[in-house]
Amino acid sequence: MKTIKLITCLLFISVITPVLSQIEEKSQNLQSYIEEAQNNNPEIQAFELRYNIAEEKVNEANWLPNTEVSAGYFVSEPETRVGAQRARFGIKQMLPWFGTITARENYAASMAEAEYVEVTIAKRKLALSVAEMYYKLYEIRAKQYVLDENIALLDTYEQLALTSVEVGKASAVDILRLQIRQNELVQEKKVLEQQALGIQAGFNKLLNREYDIPVTTMALLEMPEEDIVISYDALSLNPELLKYDKLYESVTQSELLNSRESLPMIGFGVDYLPVSERTDAAPSDNGKDILMPMVSLSIPIFNNRYKSISKQNKLRQQEIETQKDQRLNVLQSTFAKTISQRNQARIKFNTQVKNLKQAKDAEEILIKNYETGTIDFNDVLDIQELQLKFQMNQIESLQSYYMQQSIINYLIK
Repeated sequence: MKTIKLITCLLFISVITPVLSQIEEKSQNLQSYIEEAQNNNPEIQAFELRYNIAEEKVNEANWLPNTEVSAGYFVSEPETRVGAQRARFGIKQMLPWFGTITARENYAASMAEAEYVEVTIAKRKLALSVAEMYYKLYEIRAKQYVLDENIALLDTYEQLALTSVEVGKASAVDILRLQIRQNELVQEKKVLEQQALGIQAGFNKLLNREYDIPVTTMALLEMPEEDIVISYDALSLNPELLKYDKLYESVTQSELLNSRESLPMIGFGVDYLPVSERTDAAPSDNGKDILMPMVSLSIPIFNNRYKSISKQNKLRQQEIETQKDQRLNVLQSTFAKTISQRNQARIKFNTQVKNLKQAKDAEEILIKNYETGTIDFNDVLDIQELQLKFQMNQIESLQSYYMQQSIINYLIK
């Protein structure tokens, strides 16, 4: 009877949820891993540097044309009433039309905003990659615990079979079958261990740290009681779409800047001419130097360049609109597919719950048969294999559900 009670206990704890609860308690939350990755990942750092560069370009936009300084010496000095001109010195500064600098700064700021959206997109994609590896690692470890329980269960069956052989209720072939099945489970566990090492290395590299640092996962994942109902309208807040809005705005600012740059430029300057005193006469203001303030106007008469830029800007806006429509179609398609796969995962999970319960009922029947001396170890192996299959499928369904939910979060949050 003690053996029967032990078998009953092992069959009960082999159900997936209690098995998952045995996963290492010292686990790190997925969100903390995501934050660590976003803080340390080189790709994110590169995107942030690009954004910083774009921000600095706002300061760069506040510039004026170079100040022109000129100097000349008269090889043949021209004579004037008050003396001969010896040299000529000049300085001139051109100023853009009113509002041009502000338009330039607005354009640079709009480009910086577009770069900021790129940073947001990169962070969300990184978070999705981290979640994908995290849940995959969780799946492997959950399967390892299930395999451990099944290996222990087969070991108990083997001891039971040895006892049955002694009393003539089983043959040595039954023992060999149990051992072969146990070897297969040990092999499967070792394969999973190697897969976990590879995923752990990739996971650590996403966080920009040493590949062999241990990664802990949550102790237990449970299927939510209800799915959150989400509308397609939520996609409008996705940064991949907001990026096109920012690009469209940048083109608008580019056109405003182009219209300002097509206006005249005003220049202010002064020329200074030193004059030598006359020695042959003494007119009034003899040898008085000349100071000549000047105002100039730079008019873009040949403005085909600005007309072409305006046309390019209009075409660019049309291009951005079509790109946004295309990206929206892709996101909507992905969203629909993800919702469908999430629902499929729930259906599969619920089915495995029912299958596991029925497998448990079958095991109880086998145990009762053992009490009457009619246990069939072929049936035992069949039920054990079915139960393991259901447990593995349940873990995969749970992993798939959370992975699809991560994709949904990427699309709408």
